[in-house]
Amino acid sequence: MGKNGDKECWVGFDLGGTKMLAEVFDRKFALLGKKRRKTRGNGEEASPLNRIVATIDNALDDAGMDRESLAGIGVGVPGPLDIERGVLLESVNLGWDNLPLKATLEKTFKCSATIVNDVDAGVYGEVRFGAASGARCAVGLFPGTGIGGGCVYEGRILRGKTRSCFEIGHCQVLPDGPLCGCGQRGCLEAVASRLAVSAAAAAAAFRGEAPYLMATQGADLSAIRSKALADAIQAGDTVIEAIVRDAARWLGVGMATAVSLVAPDMVVLGGGMVEAMPDLFLNEAEKSARSHAMRSIRDTFKVAVAQLGDSAATLGAAAWARTVAEGN
Repeated sequence: MGKNGDKECWVGFDLGGTKMLAEVFDRKFALLGKKRRKTRGNGEEASPLNRIVATIDNALDDAGMDRESLAGIGVGVPGPLDIERGVLLESVNLGWDNLPLKATLEKTFKCSATIVNDVDAGVYGEVRFGAASGARCAVGLFPGTGIGGGCVYEGRILRGKTRSCFEIGHCQVLPDGPLCGCGQRGCLEAVASRLAVSAAAAAAAFRGEAPYLMATQGADLSAIRSKALADAIQAGDTVIEAIVRDAARWLGVGMATAVSLVAPDMVVLGGGMVEAMPDLFLNEAEKSARSHAMRSIRDTFKVAVAQLGDSAATLGAAAWARTVAEGN
C-alpha cells in the first residue's frame, strides 16, 4: 500500500501500439495525471524498460505524486506473457522478447506490479467502467497493428495457469492464407488488422484506385493509419471502403469463433480502426458474426463499441492490479 495514506494512487500503463501511456488514478479511479510517449526511442531511452520507468515517473510528476505514494502498478502489454513471473515472452509487432517487467518495476518503485495482456486489461476496464458493465462474460476484439482478444468471465480475466490466453488474432480463419507476423498463415490478424488493411490500401493507392488516399498519404504503408482510411472513405475512395468492410467481416468470423467457445453475453469492439469508423465496423462485424455463428446462439450476445478509448487498458490494468493486490 502507499505510504502517504491520503495520497495513495495506482498507475495503469499501456504498452500497446506505437505509443506508451501511463495514467495515475486515485482509489476511486479518478484520473490524477498522465504521460504519453513513443514506444521506441534512441540512445539511453532505446531500452523499453528505461522508457517505461521514465514514463511512469513523468505521469507521477503530472499528478503531483511521488514514488512513495504508489500503492501498485498495472501494466497492459501486447503478446503472450508469463503471468506468474511478469515477463513479456514475445511481442510480434514490437520485436521484444523475455522482458522482465514485474521484477524491474517492483525493484524500481518498491510496490507491487501486475502484468496483464493489454487487451485483457482493456476488456476488464470496459467491464468495470464502460461498455460491458454488468456483463457475466465479456469478450473484446481490438484490431490495431495486430488483433488482440480478451475475455472477462464473472469478474475475472480468463487466463491459463501461467500464461495469458485468448490470442484470437492468431486463430486461423483462412487456410493457406497470407503469412502472419507470428509465422503461421491465414491468421485473423493477417486479414483483418490495421496493418493488413493499410497494406491493401497502399497497393490500391499505388494502382490509382484510391485517388484521395494517394493524394494525401501516397502509397507509404506507415502513413496509412486509421484516420487516413476513414478520411479516404469519406472522400469517396470506394475501393478503400471495400477493403475495410472485408476486414470487418473477417473480424466477425473471429467473433463467431469466440461466441462458440465462451458464450459471451457482450462482445466489445475497440482499437484505432473501430474508433475511427465505429458504425462501419459494428454493423459489418456483427452481421458477419451472426451469419457465421450456430443458429442456436446467434441471438444470445450483444455487440458494442468500446467507450473508454485510450484509457480502457490503463484503467483496466490499474483496477486489475488492485484486485490482485487485495486478493479479490
